[in-house]
Amino acid sequence: MKLYPNCKINIGLRVVRKREDGYHDLETIFYPVYGLYDELEVVPSEDFAFVQDGLTVDCSPTDNLIYKTYVRMRERYPQIGNVTIKFKKNIPFGAGLGGGSSDAAHMAIALNDIFELGLTPQQLAQEVRPLGADCPFFIYNTPCYAEGIGDELSPIDLDLSGLRLIMIKPACGVSTKEAYSGIKPKGCSNLCQVTQDRLKLFAVAENDFEETVFAVHPELAAIKKRLLDAGALYAAMSGSGSTIFGLFECDAEGATHADLRLLNEEFASMIIFNDTLGKTQA
Repeated sequence: MKLYPNCKINIGLRVVRKREDGYHDLETIFYPVYGLYDELEVVPSEDFAFVQDGLTVDCSPTDNLIYKTYVRMRERYPQIGNVTIKFKKNIPFGAGLGGGSSDAAHMAIALNDIFELGLTPQQLAQEVRPLGADCPFFIYNTPCYAEGIGDELSPIDLDLSGLRLIMIKPACGVSTKEAYSGIKPKGCSNLCQVTQDRLKLFAVAENDFEETVFAVHPELAAIKKRLLDAGALYAAMSGSGSTIFGLFECDAEGATHADLRLLNEEFASMIIFNDTLGKTQA
């Protein structure tokens, strides 16, 4: 079985409060981007094997969320047997795009299908929740308003299809620990009240991590400003970074109203996605 674990962007990210368990409650919108994806093939086999290719992953195979998903689910469902996993990494890590979480969710989907576990999407979401706060989102893989630590999801009717998305990933990475250092919770936002009107959403959606991260990595702030200067309807850091993305209006032929030629030349080595968004899954 071959799957294509895709990435996501965050439209707004409010840090609401610090919890007693040390985590933070958030408000954000997860939006799937199907055009940038890893490649995951899982087939039953006599012996277990895990083969990695593509971008270098900053962890050992046994620390990879794909492997952790397999071990966790095999312990819980004895009917799961040995498999050969072939994995190609295309989504940059440390980018705020949820690539590892997507890999874990799609591994769970593959095991559920191959070994006929009969788990519902809701049950699969519970299975992967301990592996990462945004893992459940990738089970549903449709626009969602997220609360809690990012694991309490409500599907929303947000349609960004027809907009051109440009994602820029500079060489620097941002750890979650670094992003949270010095963060000041700001309480609840009105993000959930404007999810059906994208222009109103773009007007109020802010990523609270930008203040902290941009102070350490001013080059990220410069990229965001460049996207806005080029005519982006909305530009922001995705998640805890370091990817900066811009959304641009397009005409019927798919050409942006802004002149993006110079932008493409300027950031040629850093652009990891540049395409028009299509419809999301129901």
